[in-house]
Amino acid sequence: MSRGEATPAGYRLVAALSRFLLRLFYERLDVSGAEHIPASAPLVVAANHHNSLVDAMLLVAVVPRRLRTLANAPLFRNPLIGPFLRAMGGLPVHRRQEAGNDPARNAALFAETTATLRAGGSIMLFPEGRTQPEPVLLELRTGAARMLLAAEAQGPLPEPVVLLPVGLVFRDPGTFREGRALVLVGEPLVTRDCVELARSEPEAAARLLTDRLAEAIRGLIVEAGDRTTLGLLSFVEEIWTAAKGEAPNDERERVAWLQNTLRTYRWLKERYPEKVHDIRDRLALFAGELEAAGIDPAQLSTGRLRGSFAGIVWRQGIALSLSTPLAILGIVMHVLPYKLTGAVVKRILRDEEEEATDKLAAGFLFFPILWVLEGLLVSRLAGPGAAFLFALGLFPLGFLALAWRERIEGVTRECRAFVRERRQPDLLRRFREKRRALVDELADLAKLAPEVS
Repeated sequence: MSRGEATPAGYRLVAALSRFLLRLFYERLDVSGAEHIPASAPLVVAANHHNSLVDAMLLVAVVPRRLRTLANAPLFRNPLIGPFLRAMGGLPVHRRQEAGNDPARNAALFAETTATLRAGGSIMLFPEGRTQPEPVLLELRTGAARMLLAAEAQGPLPEPVVLLPVGLVFRDPGTFREGRALVLVGEPLVTRDCVELARSEPEAAARLLTDRLAEAIRGLIVEAGDRTTLGLLSFVEEIWTAAKGEAPNDERERVAWLQNTLRTYRWLKERYPEKVHDIRDRLALFAGELEAAGIDPAQLSTGRLRGSFAGIVWRQGIALSLSTPLAILGIVMHVLPYKLTGAVVKRILRDEEEEATDKLAAGFLFFPILWVLEGLLVSRLAGPGAAFLFALGLFPLGFLALAWRERIEGVTRECRAFVRERRQPDLLRRFREKRRALVDELADLAKLAPEVS
């Protein structure tokens, strides 16, 4: 913990709750580059912003320091979100339409961020200024740079303020137990020249540092421009790495592969638009054919779609027979809050980028309330002992129910694949040949492009 940076109990509670909810909601949550987070220096964490409040939850969950969160002022009046922002020591940002003719409102914000940084604390903000779902970085506002420069302008500090770029990369962010989140922490930016420039040209220094921050964040995300292109790029990654046996070692390598492929795609699209358009259409068609057949691209590298029917029964049947009674109990315990959360989010959802946030927020409200009501009902019907067992089994049986559902879906896919392969014995071969032809064509196209960066 840095000098002067106390971590109140409210913040620790919110951070622990964020970690729990994110681990519950996402299938995978990965962090890369955590070694770049300084243990003690004044810190400004700046990230891209695609997924509403979930972005802030991710940073609070993975950064091992208290982050004072900058958030739009209306959120502090939200009856569900506001208490958590205040418990975390959040700082309200008044947009122009909210501040009106009162510049003192945001002057107070800068005074607070300066005091926080000079005390060795940390702040977190999203310099795009708003959340949006497309895989592209909007023009950055200069707030992060100006906050750092304002703190440095008041005199020497024991340690310089660190500006840390962070890239947030998602797969299916609004899909419960299927989405993935990756936090990529970049290296701290060079700021000393900007601090010196700010003594004579503060606006130029803020712009230079903001441009440097934008370049760093772009280097950490996959800026595909639109979700359709990003989805197709991910499909190319799946068939290419499977066919070539070049799977990345970790998520950071995967992002680097996608970035490099995207640069090659843009170079080729500019010079060979007809070829690129043609192969893009055929890739989309092939992805649709695999999805319609229920075949994962990784299955094309195996000898068969699935093993024998007897093997399916032996491998999965025993596990299902043992887990089904407890899984059904877990489903009964959680189905009402789950359905209610989904129904409420469906009614209030305004933007796709807010889907995950709305589900987490609504779930945090409805699940505990309905659990308490269910516990009271169990106590009334079967006594306090049964209510205690009910409370004890809430989380383990809930996770068991999720695993059981995933196993049922897996068994269903295996059985369908078994029947499909028996009816069309050459199906896998035909799909594999089509994949090979597309991968070879992609390789030939890539040879036309120089090393691009």
